[in-house]
Amino acid sequence: MKVLFMGTPDFAVPTLEAIIKDGHEVVGVVSQPDKPRGRGHHLAPTPVKEYAQSQGIEVYQPLTLKSDEFMTLLLRLDPDVIVVVAYGKILPLSVLEYPKYGCVNVHGSLLPEYRGAAPMQRAIIDGKRETGITTMLMAAGLDTGDMLLREAVEIGENDNFEDIHDRLAGVGACLLVKTLSGLEKGEITPKAQDDSLATYAAKIEKSDCLLDFSRSAKELHDLIRGLSPIPLSFTHMPDGKLLKVVESSVFDEERQSEAPVGTVLFADNDIKVACGKGILSLVTVVPEGKGRMSAADFVRGRKIAVGDILK
Repeated sequence: MKVLFMGTPDFAVPTLEAIIKDGHEVVGVVSQPDKPRGRGHHLAPTPVKEYAQSQGIEVYQPLTLKSDEFMTLLLRLDPDVIVVVAYGKILPLSVLEYPKYGCVNVHGSLLPEYRGAAPMQRAIIDGKRETGITTMLMAAGLDTGDMLLREAVEIGENDNFEDIHDRLAGVGACLLVKTLSGLEKGEITPKAQDDSLATYAAKIEKSDCLLDFSRSAKELHDLIRGLSPIPLSFTHMPDGKLLKVVESSVFDEERQSEAPVGTVLFADNDIKVACGKGILSLVTVVPEGKGRMSAADFVRGRKIAVGDILK
């Protein structure tokens, strides 16, 4: 197949790599414009652009897909299919309707569950024990297109966003290759989503990251996992300074402390905090203005003590 690939972050790279290895002709790659990064704010290529260029593939970074210039490019490249993986922009109808085999998206959930911007994070935050990848034919709605193939992936009780992100990136690459083969051979029948079962995975906002210790230890552990290693959940020390949390565990799921929620009950090898239900252990933290460190090192630095209240 002649494939036009559209993607931006590192999650999309394994799929592009798999398409190339499977022998498809990648006629071009479309990625988001370069953005400034680091202290010097120098423009840096997207991970997809960087990989595509290493393979000698032409990369295009249009500011909009609705221009005559992009349609001219599409006509010139004339792909049989457009593969979209975390591209980051909505495709106009003119693009969706162009390829013979349509626009195929690799989505990080078992649709129709978790449509939207943050399916992997939200599944972990919600305490789900399973997620997966769905390939689908893109339509005008938000992740509403007909499903092609699906593959489930287990979420371990201590898996964080990075774990699931990397696992799903690999699964998505393999599933996309199977999808292209099935479409070309006419062996896949698209299946409509049941909209009544749909849930929405909203973009992660700063307000989502605040640890509310009136919630249960299990809920907070799931939140911490879903936001690690980025953007990270956080709380505030008694002096108002920020304390981000990288890793946690549920010390006790049921025990109720007489201390107010957010109270530090123990501070030794980890930091045990009273919750609305149960006790949460903070294992790895990032204090304001500091780097990542174990909770034990933070305690040894005498920056926190039993009786402190986090909020």
